[in-house]
Amino acid sequence: MKYTPRLRSKYVEEIVPALTKQFNFQNRMEVPKIEKISINQGLGKAIVDKKILDAGIEELTMITGQRAVITKSKKDISNFKVRKGMPIGARVTLRGDKMYEFLDRLISVAIPRIRDFRGINDKGFDGKGNYSFGVSEQIIFPEIDLDKINSINGMNITIVTSARNDQEALALLKEFGLPFKNQNI
Repeated sequence: MKYTPRLRSKYVEEIVPALTKQFNFQNRMEVPKIEKISINQGLGKAIVDKKILDAGIEELTMITGQRAVITKSKKDISNFKVRKGMPIGARVTLRGDKMYEFLDRLISVAIPRIRDFRGINDKGFDGKGNYSFGVSEQIIFPEIDLDKINSINGMNITIVTSARNDQEALALLKEFGLPFKNQNI
């Protein structure tokens, strides 16, 4: 018996019929879906200390369950003492079952652990159905051991959908359970 993530089953059984009814889609293939989740962590302090970069990659790998990749600077910036090709961050792109598992842990475990949380801002849509938001601390994820971290780093999370506009993407993400602050867009 093959394992299916909880949110993938929820998408097929609950979200597709709900969005089909809400937007009057003629075909279930028209219903938007999440294509990928991209997690990016800028580690500018890694210019001075290379251990920060290694720790950031290790933490991002633990959080996502997939090996993180080093991002390098594209150009020289003298004010920040950055040269072209220097490692300055880490990123991971999740698809398939790992994407659904990460989204499930993000919604049900990590987001409720944010201090003074009142909902995610719904202003992070780009006009094409993709949603981006930032997390200020990596310690909201249960995989991170508080005793082993050296510095608190934030990360940017981008959810790429196949939605044609922001209203469809907002409805899709609400159905998945993302807790938005404002209920209008």
